[in-house]
Amino acid sequence: MSTRGINFLDKWMAQHLPNAITDDPGAITDLADQAMKAAEKEGISANEISDEVGSAFEVILEAMQNRAGSLAN
Repeated sequence: MSTRGINFLDKWMAQHLPNAITDDPGAITDLADQAMKAAEKEGISANEISDEVGSAFEVILEAMQNRAGSLAN
């Protein structure tokens, strides 16, 4: 198994996650949907990402929560 899916998601999040902090499930779902569409355009299937990271929603949510924690310090 390659790490192509996680590498794509990491790069996508670095470039596309908003500067604002949110834990709104609707906003996180929209971001996850955008990431999956971008992955498909790059020839990376949603299954390839989910095999490597599980849920893109959970990864993005965690990234947003970690961002919130780092700003609170």
